[in-house]
Amino acid sequence: MENESGRQHYQPRDFQSEYPNDWCAGCGDHGILKALETALAACERSPDGVAVFGGIGCSGKTPYYMNTYGVHTLHGRVLPFASGAKLANPALTVVAVGGDGDGLSIGAGHFVSAGRRNLDLTYILFNNGVYGLTKGQGAPTLAIGEQTRSMPLENIQERINPLLLAFASGYSWIGRGYAYDVKGLSALIAGAIRHPGIAFLEVLQPCPKYNDLHSREWYGQRLYSLEEAAHDAVITSQDDSGKAEAVRAAALLRIQEWGERIPTGVFLQDLARPPFQQLLTRLQPAYAKLPPAHLPVADEEGKPLAQLDEYLAELTV
Repeated sequence: MENESGRQHYQPRDFQSEYPNDWCAGCGDHGILKALETALAACERSPDGVAVFGGIGCSGKTPYYMNTYGVHTLHGRVLPFASGAKLANPALTVVAVGGDGDGLSIGAGHFVSAGRRNLDLTYILFNNGVYGLTKGQGAPTLAIGEQTRSMPLENIQERINPLLLAFASGYSWIGRGYAYDVKGLSALIAGAIRHPGIAFLEVLQPCPKYNDLHSREWYGQRLYSLEEAAHDAVITSQDDSGKAEAVRAAALLRIQEWGERIPTGVFLQDLARPPFQQLLTRLQPAYAKLPPAHLPVADEEGKPLAQLDEYLAELTV
């Protein structure tokens, strides 16, 4: 079926793979997957124009459950892989997914570097407070003093606030959703995908198997909507410095809310910051017309065009 623009119109089911899903019953991952499929359809993306990159952990299985291009990367390295794909093929819709342990422990350095670049991709962080795949150890987002049913002792490390780290690192779109609110989460993912720079979306999700502290009931008593609170998240290129600073200051206050009240929605969308591809094209004008993915790598007979003989000769012992 085609839409008014003549493009093929896809349904969420078109993004579903045929592989059996082995996530635990009640896991928030199911809601995130459904929301992602719905968002891609709403954004009028095609399955062959999307690449989903997964990290290590339960969330890292996401690419297997989607009918798109998918890459299961190394522990903590999902963002470098995703960034490389986007730089090589700017027309590709790139979505990186990973857990709080994958992204905020071993992957924390890459998390910061990705924010600095403002490359046009979406990073979705599955946050359940534990390492679900390895039986429930405390993850970086678990607060000090907390002890889940899977932990023999209480956590003695301070929690990382993913949104605060994203704010400090320069992510130009920052949001938070809830895995059991599939409709609201889908709208957030769609907004993140449409954003022209790097978008970070934290998704709070219960882990019924290992985290008995942050349950459906716990979140239900605390979550509130930034949209309903009339939070102004947008900075445009027409805004003066005073307006931009006011928006940032308001976002920073909301980002630090945690406990009895937990906000969800879009905290910040900075449209005044130029995307990385735009800056790269200034330095390399040919990049926009001929990105790496479009460069020929072999001749008609399949022989590589790159001549490496002289370089290999230098390595000969």
